[in-house]
Amino acid sequence: DEMPQNAIQVCEIFDVWGIDFMGPFPNSKGNKYILVTVDYLSKWVEAKVLPTNDARVVVKFLKSLFSQFGTPKAIISDRGTHFCNNQFAKVMCKYGVTHRLSTAYHPQTSGQVEVTNRGLKRILERTVGENRALWTDKLDDALWAFRSSFKNPIGCTPYRLVYGKSCHLPLELEHKA
Repeated sequence: DEMPQNAIQVCEIFDVWGIDFMGPFPNSKGNKYILVTVDYLSKWVEAKVLPTNDARVVVKFLKSLFSQFGTPKAIISDRGTHFCNNQFAKVMCKYGVTHRLSTAYHPQTSGQVEVTNRGLKRILERTVGENRALWTDKLDDALWAFRSSFKNPIGCTPYRLVYGKSCHLPLELEHKA
C-alpha cells in the first residue's frame, strides 16, 4: 500500500499513528531499542524500551496502545520487517486498521515520527548526560518533556490538546525539553 501523495484527512486525535524504532542504543538493563508512536494530529507520543525490534514486541505494544487510545483508522510505518509481516498484518486486520507504508525517498509521509524521534533523542541525550547506560531510566522524563513542549503545528502542547489543561514540568526537566 503506497502512501498517496496527498495528505490523509485526519478527523480526530488518535485516528492516525506513525510508528518507528529508535536504536540500537548501548545496552541498558537488557534493552537496546525504543519503539515510538506519534499521533499525527495531537503530536502525542508513546514509547517503550525493548530488548529487541521484532514483530512480536510490535504486536504486543500495539495491543496496549489500542486499549489505551482506542483503535486508530490507520498506522503509518516504514518498510521494516518488524512492520511488514504476517503477525502485524493479522493484528491490523483483526482491529480494522489500515496499514500505510511511507513512500521510499519521500520522508514527509513518515516525517512525523522522524521529527519526534530526533526530538526524543535530543531530550534523552540531555537528561542522560554522562551515564549513557542509564538511558532507559530517562525515557519517562523525555516523554514528559516532549508532551509538555509547545508544538507550532497545533499551537499548544500535546498535553493541553489531549487533556485540556497545562502540565507543568519540574524545573530540572524544563531546560531539557
